[in-house]
Parts: sequence; structure tokens; C-alpha cells
Amino acid sequence: MANVGTPEGVMDLGRQALWVLLLLGAPVMLTALAVGMVIGIFQAATQINEPTLAFVPRLLGVVLVLYLSGPWMLRLLTDFAKRLLVNLPTMIG
Repeated sequence: MANVGTPEGVMDLGRQALWVLLLLGAPVMLTALAVGMVIGIFQAATQINEPTLAFVPRLLGVVLVLYLSGPWMLRLLTDFAKRLLVNLPTMIG
């Protein structure tokens, strides 16, 4: 990690934080999007307009993805936090 005292260091740290945020949010958001599209197509084809029909499968899909990718997400976040804390003295100084 770069020295945060410089503008380049701040930008690099911000870029890394945004990348971690993107990696953490992507599986959940893509799952919700995919399930929502499938349910939307099903509702359009069958002309069933029930809001719970779209909500419950999306919720189950997101919970399943969080269960399956949770350990990876936690490891990614703790690795980023650990790198921040270990490199804190060099980033400040």
C-alpha cells in the first residue's frame, strides 16, 4: 500500500476499498438481478401479478448466495482490514 500522505496514496487506498466493496456486493446483487429477471419473465408470460412471487425467491436466492460465499467474503474483508492495519505505520509516516 502506498503512503496515504500523498494524493496518489489516497487514491490508491480508495481504489482498493472500492474494489473490495465491488467484490463483496457483486454476488448478492447479481443473484438478486438474475432471480428477479427470471421471475419477471415468468410473471409476464403467465400474467400473474403477485408481488410476493417476486420477493420470496429473490430473498431465498440472496440468502443462499450469502451462505455459500459468506466465508470468502469474510476472508476478503479481513484480509483487506489486516493489510490496512499492518501497513498503517508506513502509510502515515
